[in-house]
Amino acid sequence: MKIICVGRNYGEHIKELGNERPEAPVIFLKPDSALHRLGMPVFLPEWSKSVHYEAELVFKIGRVGKHIEEGFAPRYIDAVTVGLDLTARDLQSELKAKGLPWELSKGFDGSAIVGRWVPFTGFDSLQFKLLRAGTLLQQGTPAEMIYSVPYLISFVSQFYTLKKGDLIFTGTPAGVGPMQKGETYAGYLGDEEVFSVSVR
Repeated sequence: MKIICVGRNYGEHIKELGNERPEAPVIFLKPDSALHRLGMPVFLPEWSKSVHYEAELVFKIGRVGKHIEEGFAPRYIDAVTVGLDLTARDLQSELKAKGLPWELSKGFDGSAIVGRWVPFTGFDSLQFKLLRAGTLLQQGTPAEMIYSVPYLISFVSQFYTLKKGDLIFTGTPAGVGPMQKGETYAGYLGDEEVFSVSVR
């Protein structure tokens, strides 16, 4: 099982971090050990002082595919949910400043939080949001993405064979920020809560 992630896929998020708009999808991977066990708390790593939440739509692949045409990409989606791509922002900044890969800041244990899966029926009505103690932090829709989900699936499949059970995190909208111990976060797909996690 691969955890494939997309960076810089929402314009306002690019602005808030001062990044450049990409000319092609920014792709990185998380190991399967990054997958957080739903129902367990999030344990912030001792080696970082600034772990950020990044809420995203996450799609689960339901069949094997390679060189997938964009028009056929939705057929490869089995289910959808909301997840958190946790980022050790201090370590990421340090590694980026040195021109080094920044997977360590993205792929640490428990850094991929995935909500309860909902059968995929299409993109039109998909909306997601992240709340902290009832306060809205982030919200978004596929229409706001720079690169659409079908395009991302087609693009990624040119490099990696997609297999049943692979996950694709599709990027985060504006509103990211640091997590603190004692906080609780809830992710919603539409009006349906798909995860709730406490931070320790």
